[in-house]
Amino acid sequence: MPLTLEQYVERLDDRTDLPWPVAPKIDAPKAKPHLAQIPVRAVMWTVYGTLVAVPQGELLFEHPQDFVTDAALDKVIKEFKMWNSMSRKPGAPSAYMRELFTRALTTLRMTAGGGEKFPEVRTELVWEDIVKKLFQKEYQFDAAMYGSLNEYAKKIAYFYHASIQGAGPYPGAAEVVGAIARGGRAQGLLADGQCFTAGQLQRCLKQQDPEFELNTCFPAGLRLISAERKAKKPSDTLFKAAVQVLGDKGIRPGEVLHVGSNLARDIGPAKKHGFRTALFAGDKNSLVATPDQLKDPAFRPDVLLTELPQVLEVIG
Repeated sequence: MPLTLEQYVERLDDRTDLPWPVAPKIDAPKAKPHLAQIPVRAVMWTVYGTLVAVPQGELLFEHPQDFVTDAALDKVIKEFKMWNSMSRKPGAPSAYMRELFTRALTTLRMTAGGGEKFPEVRTELVWEDIVKKLFQKEYQFDAAMYGSLNEYAKKIAYFYHASIQGAGPYPGAAEVVGAIARGGRAQGLLADGQCFTAGQLQRCLKQQDPEFELNTCFPAGLRLISAERKAKKPSDTLFKAAVQVLGDKGIRPGEVLHVGSNLARDIGPAKKHGFRTALFAGDKNSLVATPDQLKDPAFRPDVLLTELPQVLEVIG
């Protein structure tokens, strides 16, 4: 049986032959919590910048520093044995791979709209396009280990993204998520992310709690991830989907607390669709909130958190 994406993520952690970027250091801003009791039946989380810390506070397709992206692409070439099927152009192999990557990403961005105001690109499709080009030069991969072409592309996508951005859990993340699950409230993800986001979240929270199980805390039906919905925040598409799946469980928007770190992408649209809101202001790298926004009723959150465990006080 081929490895699942989640199994692949865990297996990479067991390897000692690969260098990985470390998770970013948490840089707490000067902020005071504003807490209030909010009786809710469900909590919906943003992932990056709220449960999982990454550099720049959000998932990136390319690192701001070119040499980091080039190093990651070079790792991909070596790990997945792509060099023999690549064109022998002058220059480093990573430069040619960068050309393929940029071309595929640009094409997908141009065609991903379909009427969606905030379209999301599925990163595995970038790698699927690249692998198909390599097939023209007799490239092969181990399907028994990696699965189908699409499953293989998802594993390459995770390997690449993990090579440009270190990721780690925010303090108290596993504790809070586990406590909410044990308390019987519904809990899900309403987040920008990719095919590997659920597996990466599980990997990070297991660092705090080795017994953590993603499916127990976040049922598959309550994971609203941008790549799967082809729309990213602040898209109405993503939030309407959340309203629908929660409504199917008899939970109204006013009975849901959405936790995020960006007023424009998380809090504003959540309020627009009737959710209660909590702004996580625990890290300068992910916090996006201006004084004017905080005064604006359209963006002002119901509560302001400086530490994740404060959620338990808010929901009682």
